[in-house]
Amino acid sequence: MLFSRAKTQLPTADEALAGRAERPFGVGSTHAVLGTPIETDVPEGYAEAVFGLGCFWGEEKTFWQVPGVWSTSVGYAGGLTPHPTYEEVCGGRTGHAEVVRVIFDPKQVTYAQLLKVFWESHDPTQGMRQGNDRGTQYRSIILTASDEQEEQAEASRVTYQQALSTRGFGEITTMIQRLGTYFYAEDYHQQYLAKNPYGYCPVHATGVSCPIGTGVTAD
Repeated sequence: MLFSRAKTQLPTADEALAGRAERPFGVGSTHAVLGTPIETDVPEGYAEAVFGLGCFWGEEKTFWQVPGVWSTSVGYAGGLTPHPTYEEVCGGRTGHAEVVRVIFDPKQVTYAQLLKVFWESHDPTQGMRQGNDRGTQYRSIILTASDEQEEQAEASRVTYQQALSTRGFGEITTMIQRLGTYFYAEDYHQQYLAKNPYGYCPVHATGVSCPIGTGVTAD
């Protein structure tokens, strides 16, 4: 077979699809809920956070509802293939995760508070899946934009592991790595559950609260 690696194993550079120089599809211009730009640079005074926590349809909705979030979009990151399509990501040969890009006002919501939303909105102990959604694209991942974000993410992982262990959960499998290139997903994926209110995308939360504690302050 041309590609026999399981979809729950990340591809090597030799196995990854070559991709393309330009995006082969369009992305909508205006957020269907917030009315802000979808494809945009981070405005002055704002910041960005990128999280992967399973199917990005439901997780984008989780974040666009957070006060202080200016815009959200869904896309692909953490992998090897430039400008992938959804079908390619689902095929397991790009290395990308389905992710949510969050642009937020730090004066209204902190990165630590977004980390709390991240941890509490999925099960970070499941490896290359969330519930019945299996594959590398569904892995739990935090893609950091700065050393400060990386430090906060690492500290929050330790804090949440303690909370999970107390409740009998296993080890967190969440990857934490520096954000490379974020590739926007196709227009029909953007704000999918706003456009398709009866769409199905379950959230696999553990029900365990993530304390904002040592190394993860709300200030």
